[in-house]
Amino acid sequence: MGLYEPAITNVETRYRGYLCFKRFQDVALSILALIVLSPFLLLISLAIVIDDPKGGPIFSQTRVGKNGRLFPIYKFRTMKADAKSPGGMLSPEELFEYRKEFKLNQDPRVTRMGNFLRRSSIDEIPQLINIVLGHMSLIGPRPLLPEEVQEKYTEPEQRLLLSLRPGLTGLWQVKGRSQCTYESGERQKAELYYVQNYSPRLDFTILLHTVRAIVKGDGAM
Repeated sequence: MGLYEPAITNVETRYRGYLCFKRFQDVALSILALIVLSPFLLLISLAIVIDDPKGGPIFSQTRVGKNGRLFPIYKFRTMKADAKSPGGMLSPEELFEYRKEFKLNQDPRVTRMGNFLRRSSIDEIPQLINIVLGHMSLIGPRPLLPEEVQEKYTEPEQRLLLSLRPGLTGLWQVKGRSQCTYESGERQKAELYYVQNYSPRLDFTILLHTVRAIVKGDGAM
């Protein structure tokens, strides 16, 4: 199945029961994963601190969740401990690039360990805690920074993005983050498509593409 199909009508009504099941599944799978992976996560935490002793292994940042509620997202720290804000360590050219897409392809603030964690998507694993706490889902729109919502999702229909829990992975990630940019409008299109067409079938397809991307080392999460 392709990742873009004709729009499904009355999706919210049709799959209301699925959202309840999805929440149960999210919590069960996340708790299981945290238990099974706990020794590995401790080793990763230790490696991060050894690589850059100035900071702890976990990084938190404010993101916008369902219905516009703010929450702290958790990740393994991939940047230098003193990388507090983009303006402090980036050149004017890098800062301009960051403000267009809210990310950099080559970020000088990223540590050696951080490069590995990002390529493998391991840095995203602590978001399983966010899922258990109810902030996120395994699959959904990407959790956005408050300034992203203000600058990139200004139309009323675009705010539909906030009607679902954001996801650990989603349609934008598996479609190819470097191609689906804010500047082209493809990122907004992908995120809104998911919100308007989420279903068990689409979630399963995104999950398969995510697993494939991680195995290939594309860092899709």
